Amino acid sequence: MSGSADPVDPVDPVEGGRAVEEPMKDPAAPLASQARPGSLQRGLQGRRGWALDTAPLRNPPYRRLFGGVAATMLGQQMTLVAVPYQVYALTGSSLLVGVTSVVALVPLIVFGLLGGAIADAMDRRRLMLITSVGAAGTSALLAVQALLPGGGNLAVLWVLAACVSGFAAVNQPTRGAVIPVLVGPEGVAAANALAMTVRQAGVIVGPLLAGVLIGVGDIFLAYTVDAAGFVVAALLLRGLPPLPPGGTAGPLRLRTAVRGVGEGFAFLRTQPVLLMTFVVDIIAMLFAWPQAVFPELSATRFAGSPNSLGWLFAGLSIGALVMGLTSGWVTRVDRQGAVVLGAIAVWGVAIVGFGVAPTLWLAVLCLAVAGAGDMVSAVLRTSMLQLAAPDEMRGRMQGVFIVVVAGGPRLGDLRAGAIASTAGVTAAMVSGGVMIVVAMAVVALVVPSFRLFRASRTTVDIPTTG
Repeated sequence: MSGSADPVDPVDPVEGGRAVEEPMKDPAAPLASQARPGSLQRGLQGRRGWALDTAPLRNPPYRRLFGGVAATMLGQQMTLVAVPYQVYALTGSSLLVGVTSVVALVPLIVFGLLGGAIADAMDRRRLMLITSVGAAGTSALLAVQALLPGGGNLAVLWVLAACVSGFAAVNQPTRGAVIPVLVGPEGVAAANALAMTVRQAGVIVGPLLAGVLIGVGDIFLAYTVDAAGFVVAALLLRGLPPLPPGGTAGPLRLRTAVRGVGEGFAFLRTQPVLLMTFVVDIIAMLFAWPQAVFPELSATRFAGSPNSLGWLFAGLSIGALVMGLTSGWVTRVDRQGAVVLGAIAVWGVAIVGFGVAPTLWLAVLCLAVAGAGDMVSAVLRTSMLQLAAPDEMRGRMQGVFIVVVAGGPRLGDLRAGAIASTAGVTAAMVSGGVMIVVAMAVVALVVPSFRLFRASRTTVDIPTTG
């Protein structure tokens, strides 16, 4: 799809990382109720119970955004299983499975950063539509290449994996940037928990279904489901109102986007708390992301267990889904920084257990515990970033976020694949998990501002579209 937008130039970084002026109430605003300072604290205190908070679904625009996420999750996760399986089937190398992740890292970095700047300079609804249609086309091409003689071609697979990464790198930060505008500051954590919970449901069902399809030799269908999901998402996004970013209108050019990336990093250097939301996730993913070793474990240690590959890929999300369904307490957390550090430490301990697990069921249990910790960390880190960044910087901060969140596991795949190929899977996982626990203790001591971060002390200026 193509079309003109109402672009704006990125603005200078905002000193202190957030607007402190009291936003004016606008009863005609259709997207988010505007909050007075202190309303976020009252909202955190007012919710009760453990069940997933579904209040944001009463917001029609957010329902469309949520529906788009739900429509794409199954196919996306099937593709994430099918691609590494194809690489391993073609090469027999866990190292090349890790290299496949790195192949996708370059477009992820480039388009993640540029995409965040573009999201701060054009209508975000239009940008989400363009990238959803592009992702649908790329998934369709993945389905076609799966029919090539010999079960596919490694070079073609790498090119298409890079394209998938590029479209996701623009689409995901744009979605993250619009959430505070749609639901207001009080609904940010709950909206993130909802989206992440349905995503984890897809991560459970998708790998299991992909494992079945792989078992019968039908990778083509896995990619086709992915393409269809993005078509549905594009249709839902068409019903959203215009979502222009804050800032001053101006022509959108490449040099504007590049300059916006620089301004985003200049802003980030002044915000130690925001910077640490990225650092702790890089540590967690680099040292303990386990997916690169799943094909090897499925073919060796757990070869006698039915659909072991599907269960391994689903393990993290089993725990994340359970945590998401009981995340009412997570959306009420005030001391978000401290809880993030604790959740990542749990991730590290669980990965150690996964590395030494002798049976499939125990390995999946450890992965589920790790997934629960990662879910808590992801919801709170995302909320911290959205609440502490002003709207005119939110796209760029989400762009950095997606680079870190998606790039960290790719580097982790390379590390795990390399160590597993030389020293074994157990050494790769145990060493990484121990490093994470130690690192979280160091962060807690060296960066107290992150450990002491409170959601109730953060206020934002939420723009409205009327």
